[in-house]
Amino acid sequence: MDVFSRTFLPAAAETGLATQTVTRHMPVFRRCVGSGDATILVTRCSRPDDPVGGDYLMLLTHRRLVVTRQTRVLHRLRLHLNTELRELSNVTWSPDPRAHSVELAATAIDGVRERFVLRTHHPKQVWQLDTLLNHAFRTRLRTPAERVVATIGEPPAGARPTVLRPAPAR
Repeated sequence: MDVFSRTFLPAAAETGLATQTVTRHMPVFRRCVGSGDATILVTRCSRPDDPVGGDYLMLLTHRRLVVTRQTRVLHRLRLHLNTELRELSNVTWSPDPRAHSVELAATAIDGVRERFVLRTHHPKQVWQLDTLLNHAFRTRLRTPAERVVATIGEPPAGARPTVLRPAPAR
């Protein structure tokens, strides 16, 4: 059993998702996520911009954010969002323990601002979600400058050019 399979079902059970719902969305998630990527969160969500658009299910791994949508009438599954976390910009979330929810917003690589509301059953779960999102988006992501391995044509900062000198004759 791969890492994704081992971590997906416990994460879904932790948020109280029905097994039928999880197994229905699993093939779509499996196509989007690699077998070595561990699941951080699987939860239902809604879009405040589109309150009657259907049911959404969010999967957050260490590398990807995948959101599927199930239509209300025909119950068809559609992929709404599939992106790597490093491709998201301006990621914000705001926990609201009184409303038992967390609103997550991010700008995708195509420039579209995506907003989702994650609802919980208890105020404690709001802070657990806040911790998970902080871990996924703040502590695990590096700035683009840290990801640069090497540049071609530019000497490293502080490096002196190498000067070849002939060995002294004896």
